[in-house]
Amino acid sequence: MSISGIQGQLLEVTVVGCNKLRDTEWISRQDPYVCLEYAHNKHRTRTCTDGGKNPTFQEKFVFPLIEGLRELNVLVWNSNTVTLDDFIGEGKVQLQKVLTQGYDDSTWQLQTKHGRYGGEVRLIMHYSKTNKPASSYAPSAPPYGAPHASQAYLYSTPPPAGHYAPPAPGPYPPAPAGYPAPSPYPSYLPNSAGYPPSAYGPPPPAYGHTPSAYPPPPYPPTSTYPPPPQSSPYPPRPFPGLYPPPPY
Repeated sequence: MSISGIQGQLLEVTVVGCNKLRDTEWISRQDPYVCLEYAHNKHRTRTCTDGGKNPTFQEKFVFPLIEGLRELNVLVWNSNTVTLDDFIGEGKVQLQKVLTQGYDDSTWQLQTKHGRYGGEVRLIMHYSKTNKPASSYAPSAPPYGAPHASQAYLYSTPPPAGHYAPPAPGPYPPAPAGYPAPSPYPSYLPNSAGYPPSAYGPPPPAYGHTPSAYPPPPYPPTSTYPPPPQSSPYPPRPFPGLYPPPPY
């Protein structure tokens, strides 16, 4: 297959996984992800949590080819929650074989920033000149975002919140606008006089209690003052006998 006239044609790249990656964690297992760069088009895989040295991805991306550019960059990072992401390694992927044969299933070596062995990444690439032009093709995955602003590789940012459509109204009816109208019926009990009279008499009085007239007599009781004169004479008469008594 000729490799001329590739401008605008599509290259499909599937990231299968990585092997023997350099371990950047001392205690826990690392969480790798892969970044692909071709000219201004950049994509990244999901983070393989606890993927360690041999993560698996199985993710496909599509790149529109550019005439004269036959090299793809691949980078592998370890995702961190608190600190900056750790750079594991990068490699150069040559497109000569896939552009001439239409298919390439190869493992590509990675190097650290010091030029040491950093592991391997396996890619499966497909190319066919019968593909539709890139202008009418939507990428299979969105461009990946930057691991951190301090790193040399800058990626696209996520869409702003205003691009999202508002949530659809739910199936529930709207809440009432106010309180319900008061009931025309009274809320108190009807008059007890409307009930038939009781067949039983009043309760008996308490034990030892005698009912008295009402109202009670005034207190203190009325009396005449001063008291009436006595019938006996005053001063009193002398005692009978001799007074003073005779001596003994």
